[in-house]
Amino acid sequence: MASETSKKIYRSVRPILSLDHYEARRRVIGLYKAWYRQIPYIVKYYDIEFNEKQCKDKLREEFTKYDKISDIRVIDMLVIKEMAEFWITKRGVCLFFENDKHQKKHDSFLAKFINNED
Repeated sequence: MASETSKKIYRSVRPILSLDHYEARRRVIGLYKAWYRQIPYIVKYYDIEFNEKQCKDKLREEFTKYDKISDIRVIDMLVIKEMAEFWITKRGVCLFFENDKHQKKHDSFLAKFINNED
């Protein structure tokens, strides 16, 4: 009985954008290509201190961070979120790279204590 109700609930959930895994994969690859094409312009126009190779490595790292997700709705939500972040500013680009620097810098307890962080 429980399996019948779970099947009914599962069937009533509607997809956000993609109807199947193939379409979700196509959207992710399209988003990756769009970001990849914009990297030279980001480096040139935002005058950031990172070169193209570092930006491309960071892009690959961000996309492979979610490679184990198989739920189509979650994949669609991540694609929508990244599409909204596609139009970024120089400050957003710098913060994108700064998060890694701060995480690596403040890993130890003593470093957190000295900087008065929790």
